[in-house]
Amino acid sequence: MRVMKYIAVAASVVVLALLDVAHAQSVFPFDRDMVLDARPMRGGKRVPILAIGADGRAQIDLWCKRGQGDVVVAGDTITIMVGAMRDEPCTPERAQADEDMIAALSGVTGWSQRGNVVTLTGAGLLRFRLATN
Repeated sequence: MRVMKYIAVAASVVVLALLDVAHAQSVFPFDRDMVLDARPMRGGKRVPILAIGADGRAQIDLWCKRGQGDVVVAGDTITIMVGAMRDEPCTPERAQADEDMIAALSGVTGWSQRGNVVTLTGAGLLRFRLATN
């Protein structure tokens, strides 16, 4: 009987730990830099970074463009409204990648997180890694 009690307590601890992990993954990682899971483009070191504050304001840094946006997160849905972007000197390849990224961000409808990876879904998938520094 005593062994059964210990097994029940241990099982309860495991279940609570799993629920806590599941809950942590369902809370959007506000105020964290999210770095696009991509290699830098030829001739540069930059990779797009997205930072979304708890107030819904976003800082969007792409390969060449930088700017602000507004984000609404409700449960596992997300809407990103890209604002005005400042152009910086850019190759045609990077300029096109920026336009494609702006279109992809504007079409995002959902999000999920698994570990350090945040996936934005919509017409396509955008995978971001949470910055660890």
